[in-house]
Amino acid sequence: MLHRDAVQRTWMPCAACRTRRRTRQVTRQRPPSSIAVARLAGVSQSAVSRTFTPGGIVSPATRARVLAAAEALGYRPNLLSRSLTTGRSGIVAVAVGGLSNPFHAMALESFASGLQRMGRQVMLVVVADEWALGSAVELLSGYQVDAVLSSLSVNAADVADALTRFAVPIVTMNSSVTTRFVRTVAADDHGAGIAVAKHLHAQGARRFGYIAGRAGTLAQERREAGFRQGLAELGITQCARAQGDHHHGGGCAAVRAMYGAARKTGSATGLDGLFCLNDLTAMGAIDTLRDAFGLRCPEDVLVAGYDNVAASAWPPYRLTTVDVGLDRIAEQAFALMEAAEGEPSEVLVTPQLVLRASTRR
Repeated sequence: MLHRDAVQRTWMPCAACRTRRRTRQVTRQRPPSSIAVARLAGVSQSAVSRTFTPGGIVSPATRARVLAAAEALGYRPNLLSRSLTTGRSGIVAVAVGGLSNPFHAMALESFASGLQRMGRQVMLVVVADEWALGSAVELLSGYQVDAVLSSLSVNAADVADALTRFAVPIVTMNSSVTTRFVRTVAADDHGAGIAVAKHLHAQGARRFGYIAGRAGTLAQERREAGFRQGLAELGITQCARAQGDHHHGGGCAAVRAMYGAARKTGSATGLDGLFCLNDLTAMGAIDTLRDAFGLRCPEDVLVAGYDNVAASAWPPYRLTTVDVGLDRIAEQAFALMEAAEGEPSEVLVTPQLVLRASTRR
């Protein structure tokens, strides 16, 4: 805004306008560069670059001078410009399934916190299932991500082949298919299933049932096969089966089908030992046993789940479950992410049985 000067008879900006102009000029100043840091520290620009590059070789004295100069100037390295010279962006995409399932949220936390401790930037991608993972990676390829970690599994060769074409390490959980770029960390679901069967039997269960997840996934197949093998080793060949959907509602529907059929056939006692694909399914089973059939857990029915989500320890459930060790899985996933071609593409992690009141009589 201009005001006429009575003496000079010219138009002059008022004091407020001049202040705003100076503020805009300061705001438009470019952030300090690595050249400015190098000058202040009395070192070369390459020394500044090595100081802020993970694994860069620089003497302790030089590093101290560079960091002090950077702090004085308010300098922060430009990660995107660094990627132009190193060929690596420092960005790792974490692709997870629907976060309504707490297991995926737990996996995200383990992956993201570990990557941040490694100095990596995390890009979150939420996808519906492993079939959608290919389209997600195609989108991510435009961001020059260094790798992709996923709590989903890859169980079809065409999906694995499509992912391989992007030529970045893709580490998944419990995949049945691997390639030179698609790698996997798997929990010993088969061994865990055996352990659950023997524990339920030791606690007095004699009529068993299994609530399954979606067909065609490695985790589902291994858990059920292990459970049935554990029963077979005890001389038990009969095990009822119902289909769930990995969620609370699926557990409810499966128990209605199992125990409703038992009531119709006159088997009033029904099953007294249930193993469920995951904890959400098991919690739905416990709620329906109580509300629809008047059965108590563990007095009437022993119930075990899988995943060890936080809610499994809550008082209404106190659920015996299997802890896959997500922090250990994350550590192995990071190692596979950095592994060279030709190294093993699958790592097996041993889960732990967590005993709680749902299977203790």
